[in-house]
Amino acid sequence: MENNQDNKDFLFEKVNYKILLIGIAVIALGFILMSGGGSDDPKVFNESVFDFRRIRLAPTVVLIGFGVTIFAILKNPKKN
Repeated sequence: MENNQDNKDFLFEKVNYKILLIGIAVIALGFILMSGGGSDDPKVFNESVFDFRRIRLAPTVVLIGFGVTIFAILKNPKKN
């Protein structure tokens, strides 16, 4: 009978998964920074929609998070 051993190796190493989770957390933080700024009354316009946090900071944080996740995917594991 043939000895079939299932090689259950992960695609990435532990470091890659840690970096990937950090990137996902940074993306989530960016979307949390974008939230809010609405008005309770739909007839009243709230200027806080155009705040620095929502226009500049939050999209930059999201893009940094995407960069971190791409780095985690492309990072080569150390070969011994």
